Amino acid sequence: MEKNIFRRLYPTTKLMMTFTLIMSAFVIPGYIYSYLIFLICGIIVYFCGKLKEYTKQVFKSLILLFIIIFIIQGILISKGEIWFKLGFISVYKEGIMKGVNLTSKITAFVSAFTMFFQITPIRDFVISLEKAGMNSKAAYVVLLTLQIIPEMMKRTNVIMDSQKARGVETESNIFVRAKAFIPIFFPLILSSIENTEERAITLEARGFSSGVKKTRLYDIEKVSYDLLFRILLVVFIVLCIIWRKLWNI
Repeated sequence: MEKNIFRRLYPTTKLMMTFTLIMSAFVIPGYIYSYLIFLICGIIVYFCGKLKEYTKQVFKSLILLFIIIFIIQGILISKGEIWFKLGFISVYKEGIMKGVNLTSKITAFVSAFTMFFQITPIRDFVISLEKAGMNSKAAYVVLLTLQIIPEMMKRTNVIMDSQKARGVETESNIFVRAKAFIPIFFPLILSSIENTEERAITLEARGFSSGVKKTRLYDIEKVSYDLLFRILLVVFIVLCIIWRKLWNI
């Protein structure tokens, strides 16, 4: 049995924790707490043994976005005091501060959801949605949506390795990469269509659209401290709101 308390939590409790962290980032003013959510989520995934994957995924998701935001906010929005100059380029303090606030909220959002998907198996999440009353077909759409990007990435890597073995050059300058796009793109689309057809046949063979009550070989249950954890999350967000009201006073 899994001993980690966060991993043992019911998926909807973990989802509630995710939304609570995001809400608190918007309730508590300033950017420091919002950036701290990255560390809070990091501590949770550390105890779940997923710190490396979490850090890598968050940085890959945010680095390019942050650069674009700071360029737009700091240079292109020319309002207020000039903070410093880089040659003929002026960087505005107000724009940078707006960029800091905006990126702090995005960091909180991305960190919380990355934590959720690192500590929650997708299969458990879909089962919890079905148990909460979601239609099984809608739950299956959720499952496919969450799996589609990892599946496509995995299939793309397999096709790229196959094309390299056949002598197709895929790693060089931008023109070589553009030339390799067609030998990768069409096999990827065709294999995706074939995979979709195989999934449909498999589901029909298992009576997916039969309309009768379904049974499961694998199931999940709430643990004893799920309710206590949910109550603590509600108390936490209420305290955040009260503190925000007092802050405004």
